Amino acid sequence: MKEDYILLIGAGGHAEACIDVIEKEKRYKILGILGLRNQKNKFILNKYKVIGCDDNLTKISKKVKNAIITIGQIKSPTLRINLYKKLKKLKFNLPVIMSPHSVVSNYSAIGEGTIIMHGAIIGANVRIGKNCIINSNSLIEHGSRIGDNTHIATSVTINSGVTVDSNSFIGSNSTLKQTINIGKNSVIGMCQTILKNCPPNSFIAKKNEKK
Repeated sequence: MKEDYILLIGAGGHAEACIDVIEKEKRYKILGILGLRNQKNKFILNKYKVIGCDDNLTKISKKVKNAIITIGQIKSPTLRINLYKKLKKLKFNLPVIMSPHSVVSNYSAIGEGTIIMHGAIIGANVRIGKNCIINSNSLIEHGSRIGDNTHIATSVTINSGVTVDSNSFIGSNSTLKQTINIGKNSVIGMCQTILKNCPPNSFIAKKNEKK
């Protein structure tokens, strides 16, 4: 299979957004999508076929070497982490996917398997780990650090010098004050303003949001 093909892992709503970014980036052609067993032969966006589930990865790895995880992440990154490990074991290449409608500093670094969605802004000296989602219209200012397997949701503002440790989720429209630390495995719900450090395994949300 040609090196410019890519396999998508995940056939839900997040996959639709990822497809739009991949098409606009124009670097890879989509071979197909792996989803749940009951999704086989379904078409996503009436264009891309679900060709199997992750049980078929070994066979498909002989045909294509590029893959990206297109499963979303809210409260737990476990599924994305397990899929990432499986893909690495099968020696897939997990490229950085970057929307041409994002602004990413040449002085930033982004880990493999991370996708940067439309409208995101990544400042200078930002370090983003592997297997992350940096969602639409999010802002990560200079000197910040985002750990592996973390999802920065839509329209998040991360001010300068912030550290968000691995396996965390920052909800839509939340704001993190400059230089604070968010510990690993944390969940920050939508529309939160975080002004001080949060220890690992923090859960901060509105009263009607459940962990």
